[in-house]
Amino acid sequence: MSPIKREVVIGDCRLLLADMSEIVPTLGVFDVCLTDPPYGLKISSNPVRQAHDRQNWDDAPPSAAIFKMLLQHSREQIIWGGNYFGLPASQCFLVWDKKQPENFSLAMCEMAWASRSQPAKMWRQSVTSYAKEHPTQKPVELMEWCIGIAKGCGTVLDPFMGSGTTGVACAKRGMSFTGIELHEPYFDAACERIRKAYAQPDMFVAAPEPKAVGYTAITRNGKPAADGPRYKALGNSMACNVMRWIGQRIEHVNAIAASIKSEAA
Repeated sequence: MSPIKREVVIGDCRLLLADMSEIVPTLGVFDVCLTDPPYGLKISSNPVRQAHDRQNWDDAPPSAAIFKMLLQHSREQIIWGGNYFGLPASQCFLVWDKKQPENFSLAMCEMAWASRSQPAKMWRQSVTSYAKEHPTQKPVELMEWCIGIAKGCGTVLDPFMGSGTTGVACAKRGMSFTGIELHEPYFDAACERIRKAYAQPDMFVAAPEPKAVGYTAITRNGKPAADGPRYKALGNSMACNVMRWIGQRIEHVNAIAASIKSEAA
């Protein structure tokens, strides 16, 4: 029996209803893992966090083995709540200033552990400035900011997708996204939000480049690679993959030349 209970593809977003611990090892390696795991704070028993249905998903944080797996299956990581998880020391923490007063009953800020070597950064946005379908839902703008920090990423993984904020940010930024969620109501909410994001693209972000055709149709991770990331399609410059890529390019050029010659005749 497949561990994937449901799979929905919306644009360049692949959404999986499944247990992430069973699925992530089968998905290969992503450019960045951008995620917001359960912190283990037992929010279902917090009297000021009862605006949503009570669920026990936050009763315990993910295990150390889960984080080891995420580091193995992504080249870069931005993990919200990283201060709870015993992750390796890092120069870079991202801070979300929730712009709340000192007497705010909940946290005034949250921190994300980031794997890259750069100074800490801060995003400022009120926690009351946006609607929420999930009790710990982050603002879309925050996740777009995170994507901007992870410069050069093409594929994004969120194994704790929740209501799909990372997917919405990827849809708005033209990124390839894979999201995994175990709780079906949140999965359905993510699907709906991402559909709406594609229906209302960000006017200030260029549309994704069309799929490569002709001599640029070199595969990367089973998909055609556009001109920009073709270098990655070489398999990190390993000789055998380079020669295979050169051979594929020659075949494509020869096919185009034959087609032009045929049309001219």
